Amino acid sequence: MSESIESVFTDLERAGRDDLKWKDGRAFSLAYYAGPDVQRVADEAMRLYGSTNGLNADAFPSLKRFQSEVVDTVRRWLRADGDAAGFMTSGGTESIILAVKAARQQARSDRGVRSPNLVLPSSAHAAFEKACHYFDIESRRVAVRDDWRADVDAMAAAIDDQTILLVGSAPQYPQGVIDPIADLGRLAQDRAVNFHVDACMGGVTLTFMERLGESVPPWNFDVPGVTSMSVDLHKYGYSAKGASVILYRDKRRRSFQTFVTDNWLGGLYGSSGILGTKSGGPFAAAWAVLRYLGDDGYLELTRRARVAALRLADEVERIPDLVLRARPDSTLLALGSVLDPVSRQPVLDVNAVAERLWAAGWYVDRQGPPPSLHCTVNAVHESMVDEFVAALRSAVDEVRQSGRTGARGAYGTVD
Repeated sequence: MSESIESVFTDLERAGRDDLKWKDGRAFSLAYYAGPDVQRVADEAMRLYGSTNGLNADAFPSLKRFQSEVVDTVRRWLRADGDAAGFMTSGGTESIILAVKAARQQARSDRGVRSPNLVLPSSAHAAFEKACHYFDIESRRVAVRDDWRADVDAMAAAIDDQTILLVGSAPQYPQGVIDPIADLGRLAQDRAVNFHVDACMGGVTLTFMERLGESVPPWNFDVPGVTSMSVDLHKYGYSAKGASVILYRDKRRRSFQTFVTDNWLGGLYGSSGILGTKSGGPFAAAWAVLRYLGDDGYLELTRRARVAALRLADEVERIPDLVLRARPDSTLLALGSVLDPVSRQPVLDVNAVAERLWAAGWYVDRQGPPPSLHCTVNAVHESMVDEFVAALRSAVDEVRQSGRTGARGAYGTVD
């Protein structure tokens, strides 16, 4: 039996009562909020174009326009020249998977590689593992340095004639630091290997941190040797979920990403990514939010997020039982327990701290090794730092006194 619109909407609202209160700034993961006006722009664009289909631009030329203009904006942000080319994807994972796929196809075509491997630091995103799993590529993870950044010499030693791609991050997710991209770029050039920079988290933020006058190490297409980059717009672009950009230094490299076949009874089928049918909503929402905010809007949002991240880092350093894994290079930070000077074991279980925070209405990621709490700080948190720090101090005190332990948690689930 069908239900009324009112009944369906009532149940929709009720179902979300226990979800993260991300618009209130109480979630340091998974969602990003720039205010009700930006949310309205994204939501309205999704409503208007959510049922259109990005599979065929002939039928929906509006989506072709949105994608072209969004990719061109990102090209400008990443300081790529006019030869650069890319596509929108459903998110950072798809962008990364496609970059790996393109590198594999190019290596097959240009060098006859049949046993491909990927050389990447242990800090690089899990999506690279997914790509290796999907495409039967050997993942050669290399331990990072003591400062959590990629070890260029160790990565150089892992390269051989079957290596198809080097990976660096700007910043890497777990500790929020930028890999030595310029050094990796030189290595990629010396070995004639493609080099992908995962800027899903930092592509927007680092662009505008530089414009705000901050010193940022080389990280984008200004670096010789960088052949592809990924940037998520549904993170610090504050667009609707389902919007990322994969950008290549030239159209030939991009061509290895695409798929075309007529080996069926349905005619010519072409696809730029993994998805066939794909909603036009994220295309339109990204285009609309980028237009609405403009560079001035992103400057202000970046300033707010960066100020909040640095303030939070300062406050964490004032809590005796906690230690920052690293000072944040952008707006990501990780914290852990200090070690007992005798046993060299953590003085408290930070997973238990996360559980106490969640009980108080705050959500942070739990990660490791080593056991750490991770905060993805965005603009909405500027006014929430003091309140969060008070909750953090209370949780630390309670766990320290009780000796409570907690579960590891998960970055992603398969339920």
